[in-house]
Amino acid sequence: MNSKYQFKMKKFIFLTFALALTVSCSSDEDYEGLNKNPNAPAEVSDTQLFVSATNSLIDFVESTNVNVNNFRLYAQYWTQTQYTDEANYEMQNRSIPDYMFSEFYRDVLGDLDNAKNLVSDAVKIAQIELLSVYAYQMLVDAFGDVPYSEALKAGAETPNLAPAYDDDATIYADLISRAQAAVSGLSGSGTGYTSDDLIFSGSVAHWKKFGHSLLVKLGSRLVDQNEATAKSLIESNYASGISSNADNAYFQFESSPPNTNPLWEDLVQSGRQDFIPADTFVNVMNDLSDPRSDKFFDPTSLINGAYQGGPYGVSTPFNDNSHISQTLYAADFRGVLMDYAEMSFILAEAARRGFSVGGTAAQHYENGITASMSEWGVSSDHTTAYLAQDNVAFATAPGTDHEKIAKQFWIAMYNRGFEGWTVYRLFDSPALPNAGTLDLPVPKRYTYPQSEQTINGANVKAANGGNDTQQTSIFWDTK
Repeated sequence: MNSKYQFKMKKFIFLTFALALTVSCSSDEDYEGLNKNPNAPAEVSDTQLFVSATNSLIDFVESTNVNVNNFRLYAQYWTQTQYTDEANYEMQNRSIPDYMFSEFYRDVLGDLDNAKNLVSDAVKIAQIELLSVYAYQMLVDAFGDVPYSEALKAGAETPNLAPAYDDDATIYADLISRAQAAVSGLSGSGTGYTSDDLIFSGSVAHWKKFGHSLLVKLGSRLVDQNEATAKSLIESNYASGISSNADNAYFQFESSPPNTNPLWEDLVQSGRQDFIPADTFVNVMNDLSDPRSDKFFDPTSLINGAYQGGPYGVSTPFNDNSHISQTLYAADFRGVLMDYAEMSFILAEAARRGFSVGGTAAQHYENGITASMSEWGVSSDHTTAYLAQDNVAFATAPGTDHEKIAKQFWIAMYNRGFEGWTVYRLFDSPALPNAGTLDLPVPKRYTYPQSEQTINGANVKAANGGNDTQQTSIFWDTK
């Protein structure tokens, strides 16, 4: 990870796990005095820690560095041109799971936990909690069982350097309770983070929408595993959640370092030509004559008058294929944590299942497509024409209603690789082929970090029922 933000406070935060703790304490000079008060570092304020955690979270979500975030590959939006290990689902050669594990526990959850220990402002605590729930949900959705009840205690007076792994379904239940409490806390006493809130600029109203939508999102994962809880969560929160693109949880990057979008760093500053659109995704966009194609891909890179994706997971020359849109090459391109398109497709599937969510599956489906089109700058005329196509209109598009929703949900999550990968896992649709070189199926999860297997091996072996494979399902992935 690039140390690009001045508020990266890694040297002040004890890591959750033994290996991370060893790394963090490698320099006695840098870490002198940590033991004076490990749970409330004197050198930093809660505001700095909150900003640092926000930066770390959005940096991870936006990055396409192969050492950091490969989810655009797992969703088969993009593929690689020369070195294709990651597109073939090789996780361990670059210690990719290790990176997510340490980054989240140390620089996101660790900073948030330390910030919470420094404040009494109820609104600040609620904001901290909602980001914590968001981060923990990503960890569970990536790994399954993870340390939770015993996590974030490596710097305590009695440190736990080998925390137990909690059951993923049990963690979800607690995350739901925490998110519900946080939404209530936003109405409590205090001012919350204002100018240092890099997502909503201190708007408590938008934080409430985010909190309710987070509960909807948590509920959406449970539709196959615990439909009754899913129904209750979605029905009781959707009306107070994100209801237009104006409510989207955006992070605005800047046009010059150090606060640039990691995509710019990975696609432009690096000077490399590693990524191109994958044929899996491009072929679907071409079949639908989707007007977002000119927003997702570079119109100057047509091949024989059409967009051409690289063969997924197979080495291919950069200039023999179409390229990623220059929009994504902009240093100040916004980052996204949650948006209206995502909420709309969640509600479309909920309505399809008979949940009471203020509209039909078709209406929410159209809302999701329209929101995505608008977000990417497609004109309303092109959107209307697209929705009228026989292969797009909800009444006539091919496949089951479930499959129709999944396909358009997957398209709308373009550039949000983690969510696109999750759509595939949750809906079992659209069909994604095996990786081109190794012929492996799309992973259902990350395997555990090698560092954890070495240092916290007994707990790792007990996690996920002892099944640490790429094809071991997360608890909500029951199909």
